[in-house]
Amino acid sequence: MVSARRGRGSGDGGVRPRPRDRGDDGARVAARVAVLAFCVAGIWSAYITQGVLQETLSTKRFGPEARRFEHLAFLNFAQNIVCFVWSFIMIKLWSGGSSSTGRAPLWKYWGVSITNTIGPTMGIEALKYISYPAQVLAKSSKMIPVMLMGTLLYGVKYTFPEYLGTLLVAGGVSSFALLKTSSKTIKKLANPNAPLGYTLCFLNLAFDGYTNSTQDLIKSRYPKTNPWDIMLGMNLWGTIYNAVIMFAAPLLFSNWPFANGFEAVRFCQENPEVAWDIFLFCLCGAVGQNFIFLTISRFGSLTNTTITTTRKFMSIVVSSVISGNPLSLKQWGSVVLVFSGLSLQIYLKWKRKKGRDHKE
Repeated sequence: MVSARRGRGSGDGGVRPRPRDRGDDGARVAARVAVLAFCVAGIWSAYITQGVLQETLSTKRFGPEARRFEHLAFLNFAQNIVCFVWSFIMIKLWSGGSSSTGRAPLWKYWGVSITNTIGPTMGIEALKYISYPAQVLAKSSKMIPVMLMGTLLYGVKYTFPEYLGTLLVAGGVSSFALLKTSSKTIKKLANPNAPLGYTLCFLNLAFDGYTNSTQDLIKSRYPKTNPWDIMLGMNLWGTIYNAVIMFAAPLLFSNWPFANGFEAVRFCQENPEVAWDIFLFCLCGAVGQNFIFLTISRFGSLTNTTITTTRKFMSIVVSSVISGNPLSLKQWGSVVLVFSGLSLQIYLKWKRKKGRDHKE
């Protein structure tokens, strides 16, 4: 009787299972850290490579007339097509037999895809009016619009320490970018003749914030939605919208002032070399989107935005250390700000997850 009672006591939540539970918790945390590190490596490597390819496309001269490829907005349309095909293949390979119950239907992405389509186009158009470092500087704060849009539109509540961590990262990345910028460029950034460029940057940030917050909402409402489902839905509607902007609109309006897809296709036909560069650009985007939507589905859009924001910052820091080009004391101060903010964000996420596990 005594031994039976002891068995029931330990099975009802006694002391014995705790070491095993702690081990399981440690394994889960280690697995999440490994997945997050995998996502960070994938996003950074894919988009650093894509950035190099985009710079090549915008500066390289093609053909006997040495013309530049000026249809940079066409890259978004081409990337939508490649990413749509990629995600469709992945769903068929890995999720072909699974039920669609609990997964977001494709029509759910039509609204968020509008801002996702317009936002990057505005970012590319802004390059015509301000320097690329200026745009990077403006985008250093794009985590803040994600939080604000989530709060204003969907009632997501963030604590003061969470806002503090975001401000530390944004402030550190911004100050670091400004300190790395030459005095000539700084004067160019302050040039009052570029209000349109900064307006486009601001709208790009606002649309990014709405896009990320809405993707979080879709994932929370449809928990069985996997990263490729999000990728498929976003790129399906993105392809449709870009096709309207770049091909239908120029046919309807003779003086269409924006991107013209027919001119971009004609340039590719005359210069086949550029088509290969565009394909490589899109391939990097497809790989990057795999990791982005994996991050969003596992960790949320704010984590994804933090990863993409700190990508350029980390590449500059690593490059400076490897090349032996020492950072100034102020630049190291910016590095401390960024890592303090990241450490605070990681701690808060760990604390929140520990609280949820304790309740369960």
